Amino acid sequence: MAYERIDTNLEGVCILDPQCFGDHRGWFMESWSKKNMEDVGIHIDLVQDNQSFTAKKGTIRGIHYQQNPMAQAKLVRVVKGAVVDFAVDLRKGSLTYGQWVCAELSAENKRQFYLPQGFGHAFLTLTDDVEFLYKCDNLYSKECDRNIRWNDPDINIDWKQFGLEGEPCLSEKDANAPLLKDSDCNFTI
Repeated sequence: MAYERIDTNLEGVCILDPQCFGDHRGWFMESWSKKNMEDVGIHIDLVQDNQSFTAKKGTIRGIHYQQNPMAQAKLVRVVKGAVVDFAVDLRKGSLTYGQWVCAELSAENKRQFYLPQGFGHAFLTLTDDVEFLYKCDNLYSKECDRNIRWNDPDINIDWKQFGLEGEPCLSEKDANAPLLKDSDCNFTI
């Protein structure tokens, strides 16, 4: 099997541990295969591949999502550095609405994190110079692009528990994001 699937407490959100082959020359792994993803229960048609660079340790990106009709499922991984990556359930009516799970993703562990549509996404950089890849099943839509405040008290992520020291480095968009209770998020079950 090319991937070991590790399910989380949020339905559909999982960590994928890829099989990696190495020898004296280096290593090889399969980062995407439609067939092998389907073998572990992930049925997704990817249409966009993105890469971001974050210069500073202690940067938070998120909690981001695209609302319907342009919601996105994401398959994410780190190719340089390390992050703690978060999925937040934004589906009204879900038993886990407002709850989150996380996974450490790094260049060393090569893990991937899968977030179905209906989940917000955020990460905290644990190192300087992080390169982050994310594949999506829907195209970017400026009109549907949304975010929730990184320190929303109803979501209650204790960022310091995951390595945040002092104040995070944030974009203006993330610093001024609405709270979940004030958002126009339109995901429902």
